[in-house]
Amino acid sequence: MGLVWALMPVHYAVSLIIGGLFFAKPMREQKYVTMIDPFQTKYGTTVAALMVIHAIIAEVVWLACTLMALGGTISTILDMPYVYSVVLSAAVAIVYTLLGGLYSVAYTDVIQLILIFIALWLCVPFVLLNPIPLDISLTAFNHTYQPPWTGRVETQDICKWLDEFMLLSVGVLGFQCFHQRTLSCSSAVTAQIICFVSAIMSLILGIPSVLIGAVAASTDWNQTDYGAPSPYERGEAYGILPICLQYLAPPYVSIIGIAAVAAAVMSSTDSTLISATSMFSSNIYKNIRKEASDREIQWVIRIAVIVTGVVGTSLTFLDNSIMGLWVLGADVGYCVILPQLICVLFCPVSNGYGAGAGYFLGILLRILSGEPLIFLPPVIHFPGGQIIDGVYIQQAPVRTVAMLFTLLCVLFFSYLFEQLFRRHVLPQRWDVFGVSNTMVPKLDQASSIADGETVTMMSPSDNSALESSQTKVEENTRL
Repeated sequence: MGLVWALMPVHYAVSLIIGGLFFAKPMREQKYVTMIDPFQTKYGTTVAALMVIHAIIAEVVWLACTLMALGGTISTILDMPYVYSVVLSAAVAIVYTLLGGLYSVAYTDVIQLILIFIALWLCVPFVLLNPIPLDISLTAFNHTYQPPWTGRVETQDICKWLDEFMLLSVGVLGFQCFHQRTLSCSSAVTAQIICFVSAIMSLILGIPSVLIGAVAASTDWNQTDYGAPSPYERGEAYGILPICLQYLAPPYVSIIGIAAVAAAVMSSTDSTLISATSMFSSNIYKNIRKEASDREIQWVIRIAVIVTGVVGTSLTFLDNSIMGLWVLGADVGYCVILPQLICVLFCPVSNGYGAGAGYFLGILLRILSGEPLIFLPPVIHFPGGQIIDGVYIQQAPVRTVAMLFTLLCVLFFSYLFEQLFRRHVLPQRWDVFGVSNTMVPKLDQASSIADGETVTMMSPSDNSALESSQTKVEENTRL
């Protein structure tokens, strides 16, 4: 597929810039602990439970991606079978997270950046100067040992490419592991600065991987100790970075590079474990067991780390494509969580009714659109698709359509139910989310004038009581 279909550093940079501009400040100022907290504060525990289920699923799928990368690296270093390498990597990651907890994420992130920056840039000159690969400038647009490594986007694939670009960039904002770092910053300004600096660092750190991938596509592997066929033909493209370092760089250089990759992936693995378990303990278990002690919560987190690690490990045996699992995980965050997060943070009209309707209708549309990665055939055939081997392949941006559909459903049904309760079309005893008790002066005034009713305004003392009540709710949520 080529480089144009795998622009992960660019995706991350875009997501970090958008996150710094729009999400970091409002979420950090409210002192949220997880990205599910705003749902719990505004909609209540029922809707928050729906969101946290999908958020945890996205984290588990992302965990499988990191374990596959870590397993491939360990397999190359120790010359072990891939399955054993993944299981060993998962066991080390689980034990490492249990022992280190949040500190394992905080400190290893710093070590990760230092190691990966120095080690990969140290390896690049040795790989590029190896006499076996051809000049990557010649193979970028010419078919040599394989098609050009830059790749190309055909005219009929433009919508699909844009859909995947939006999915892998904006969709990252639907992951707790993204917001985990901004919410742990000392202030909102610090969170924004970290996002912008990280965007630049993502581009810089992505350059060595691109160059090494280009060298791999320009190499006659039959001239190396790896032999023919190529890693791509053997189905080992997921481990192309450690393979290149092992067979195209001096031994001492490859050891440094592979160790740095392993350390970096290990840090991402424990970060994902912490993200999933923090949402489970904070937004699920604490709502069930409000009187749970700190010791009980610690044991819940430990058990959740083990269960999450086992489930993530099992997913690694379903597909050897890291990119495929990455897309699948981002799909959940992009189509389900992101539009809901946008509404709960930036759309005052949104409420629990709209969130619930958007949740189920958005998932339904996404399922009916089909997904080849999990062999789900499409029921709805969007225009521009084609039939391949008897299966209809969508060429339309189905994920972006599902995301926008979810966003519109949340806003439409929120406004609809609000008006139904305010105009007493539905009895107030059915208002389980308390929409009729929420004061929106402009809407109340407009509806009252239209119905010939008296406009009721809140007194300053009532307003102060409301603010005090909201403060207590936020404090209980954070606790």
